[in-house]
Amino acid sequence: MSTTSLAASSHPGYPLLSGALHPPIGYGTYKIGYIPPTSAAALSGAVKSGGSEEEDPSEIIRTALDTGIYKFLDCAEFYNNESSVGAGIRHCKFPRSSLFLVSKVWTSTMESGPSAVRKQVLKTLEDLGTDYLDMYCIHWPVPEGVHVMAYKELEKLKEEGLIRHLGVSNYAIEDYKELMEAGCSKPEVCQIEVNPFCWRPETVGFFQSEGLVVQSYRSLRDGKEFSNPLLVELGSKYRRTTAQVMGRWCVQKGVVYMPKSARESRMIENGGVFDWNIEEEDMERLDGLTTEEGLEKMYKSYRVGVLRDTTMEGRTELVKEITRG
Repeated sequence: MSTTSLAASSHPGYPLLSGALHPPIGYGTYKIGYIPPTSAAALSGAVKSGGSEEEDPSEIIRTALDTGIYKFLDCAEFYNNESSVGAGIRHCKFPRSSLFLVSKVWTSTMESGPSAVRKQVLKTLEDLGTDYLDMYCIHWPVPEGVHVMAYKELEKLKEEGLIRHLGVSNYAIEDYKELMEAGCSKPEVCQIEVNPFCWRPETVGFFQSEGLVVQSYRSLRDGKEFSNPLLVELGSKYRRTTAQVMGRWCVQKGVVYMPKSARESRMIENGGVFDWNIEEEDMERLDGLTTEEGLEKMYKSYRVGVLRDTTMEGRTELVKEITRG
């Protein structure tokens, strides 16, 4: 086991409402081997949808697992690569029982009704090559109660033993309250964008006060801010890479850190966030990287995801605007 994986294993993880522990770091599988046609980059014309330049996505997954750093894999129907992820799992050196597999149901499936949600969960189980999922989530809180209906179907699947924990993704506080007002059981996780450029202490604090573990997606801001002067300065101060500074910031905020890279050296680098600390003054400086403009961009992205008051034509225009920004 590498020094990095030893450091990662020293973090006990985050307690879920059920008492189980959620791993402190996860490997993001978005765009591993496949670029969804309705992703922001594809809709904006920045990249073509379909196969990516990565040669063998299953080998990338196996490599990530074999580092010993990542036991939690963040998957989704929308990513359209769960069969490749499953192949990587089958060929890794760790048993299924040591992994924490999470997937999410996409909005179009939810809109097709409970039977479609159930069918998708069964497909994910088959693709990943497992007979249970450690967690399954609503990907986006689509409006008009659809996400509530879907969540209730997931509750049934949990009762049947196919899912061990339930979660939500991209939920605002009002979406969570809609679930609770409908009499649903509490989800144990909320996955939202969390990084120094998108820091919402009230939202994160609310979910944590409710007992939910917060997972951070876009933890590294898609690598677009690695040259930021403050990150470079702090990287030099702590003798770490800028990616590690961003990752350590997540850890100190008490959220699950989920980096993604197809390169083994970067996988290992990204895991080096558990054996050092950022001083409080520097944490506050990193918090200050969040701007009103950045938050507005995030809110527009939320509108795209839930389609609230947004036509499909308007959605495409919003995606283009977000990508340009």
